[in-house]
Amino acid sequence: MANEVRWVREDAHLASLSAEWRALPYVAVDTEFMRVDTFYPIAGLVQVGDGRCAYLIDPLTISDWTPFAQLLEDTSVVKVLHACSEDLEVLLRLTGSLPAPLFDTQLAAGYLNIGFSMGYSRLVQSVLGLELPKGETRSDWLQRPLSEMQVRYAAEDAQHLAELYEALLAKLPDDKRAWVLEDGAELVANLQREVDPDELYREAKLGWRLNRQQLAVLRALTAWRERQARERNQPRNRILREHSLWPLARYQPTDLTALARIDDMHPRTIRQDGETLLALIREAAATPASQWPEALPEPLPLEASSALKKLRAVGQREAERLGIAPELMLRKKVLESLLKSGFPNGPYRLPDSLKGWRREKMGQALLDALETSA
Repeated sequence: MANEVRWVREDAHLASLSAEWRALPYVAVDTEFMRVDTFYPIAGLVQVGDGRCAYLIDPLTISDWTPFAQLLEDTSVVKVLHACSEDLEVLLRLTGSLPAPLFDTQLAAGYLNIGFSMGYSRLVQSVLGLELPKGETRSDWLQRPLSEMQVRYAAEDAQHLAELYEALLAKLPDDKRAWVLEDGAELVANLQREVDPDELYREAKLGWRLNRQQLAVLRALTAWRERQARERNQPRNRILREHSLWPLARYQPTDLTALARIDDMHPRTIRQDGETLLALIREAAATPASQWPEALPEPLPLEASSALKKLRAVGQREAERLGIAPELMLRKKVLESLLKSGFPNGPYRLPDSLKGWRREKMGQALLDALETSA
């Protein structure tokens, strides 16, 4: 186990180390951050492990992240992270770059059927037989100096992540290693995809129960909420609560009294943005019919559950054959998209979201299962 810990607090030091790391086959990367009442995560620490040493990079003193960004983008160096969706947000916000190639140890554990969605401590214990210190995950990572326990926790994360990678890599056959990297690339691509605030209404709960004029109001509300959350750097629910969106679009209040009766409407929102919301609703409600969104598709009916079960069985069989955690095989959204393409009588079409090795190994079997079902 690596036992040396080095702090990185100057741009020149980070530039020098980043150049050294680019000569390695891999680096383990972790982050500690705060996200209590902000839209964007605030980086408190970036840890790098190279198998020999744990480096603690202080984002409060580093101003030039360009060399580190170049490391993240260097495709000759594998970047190892664990359950990394939030870490990716931190790195993108901090450096403007994302890791490629990305090896997620949580995914690797699923491909080895060690477990699905395993927490870092549990996986380290399972694979390396080590107990990690607990209790620092939610501590204040923006305070300085960090406590001795925080430093130990952060350093051990980086040290053991490197060891974990080497242990998992030794067990992974080439095809599964390629699938881990393929899934990592998809995680990165999803984060790089610009979210259009005007399209977020499609994801709102119960949106399918609204008519097209009401959807125009929902579209305006969800887009406004998203833009304000980004601009004010506040969580979306701090701007306008999720459960208020549907009733606002459905009932379209015209004054503050009616607004206050809307489900889950926070008094602070009425004080700060009540008049803005009323104006927004008024304007969106008057949208010409030619500009209303198309109606959202209804959820699949209960009768589709038996077909859904047959599709899941295809994934289950393939998971058993390959020795992979079944949860990794087919996402529910993919199966629902497939069913919606032709339910109840077909023909069915494989959705674009089913791609890579999953499409290759299970695509035809899924279509065959639906044909048999019909």
